[in-house]
Amino acid sequence: MQYVTYRPGTTPLVLDSPHSGVNYPDDFAYACPLERLRTAEDTHVEKLYDFAPALGVAWIEAHFPRSYLDANRNTTEVDVTLFNEPWPEPVATDPATLSKVRLGKGLIWRATDEGVPIYNRKLSVAEVRARIANCWQPYHAAVAQAIDAAHARHGYSIHVNCHSMPAVGASHATDFPGLVHADFVIGDRDQSTASKPLVILICEHLENLGYSVAYNHPYKGVELVRRYGHPAQQRHSIQIEINRKLYMNEQTLEMTDGFAPLQQNLRSLLDLLLGTDPRTLSPF
Repeated sequence: MQYVTYRPGTTPLVLDSPHSGVNYPDDFAYACPLERLRTAEDTHVEKLYDFAPALGVAWIEAHFPRSYLDANRNTTEVDVTLFNEPWPEPVATDPATLSKVRLGKGLIWRATDEGVPIYNRKLSVAEVRARIANCWQPYHAAVAQAIDAAHARHGYSIHVNCHSMPAVGASHATDFPGLVHADFVIGDRDQSTASKPLVILICEHLENLGYSVAYNHPYKGVELVRRYGHPAQQRHSIQIEINRKLYMNEQTLEMTDGFAPLQQNLRSLLDLLLGTDPRTLSPF
């Protein structure tokens, strides 16, 4: 199967969607109902941004599902209880990281957002290493290549890490179960992965379109913005979470009439970013 799509760009803008994959590999061998696993998908995010490559925007998309391997996690974020043998690689010890692993949301998921166990078996080291080689490594290689190319062409890069979120936080999804989400959550890991004026520009644009916008809560951004966002080097990485209620039915996964106007507004956001050089923005 094709695990990753990479469409190179010509502009400073790079978009990636690590969680919209719907191709479930044969070796997954999960034990829970598929409809439970599908709640982990950032459903239709790749469709929301399907206009981007025609604008010269680089696009990277995962085809494997997030529950199989989460490309937005570090390879050290491993739940060692999943294995039938000792895991020989380094394991994260940071308390913030471990909180997600305890929820079953590490590199390899143990449970769904509702806490339903995914496996009725133990995993081998070899199969997880294969997932990393087939999925994580090519995905990150593509993102790094796209950002490097954009930066080399223009002297700066703007990387948007594209996600969706449920209208209400699930019981095992975050540390804030039951939280009613804003229309958008913009994350820059507490101003560490992007220029603050650039992020404020995004927030204000969305608010001016009539959306409610939260900043770094409950989603700050994870591995993809942490790894590739270096604002001092004019490499800006921002995570954008879109509330699924804006464009789809969360029970049937079908797109609603809200899809087209949302996509139009996302086009206006990309047009804004394509016309913005973060080096010219005045600091607050």
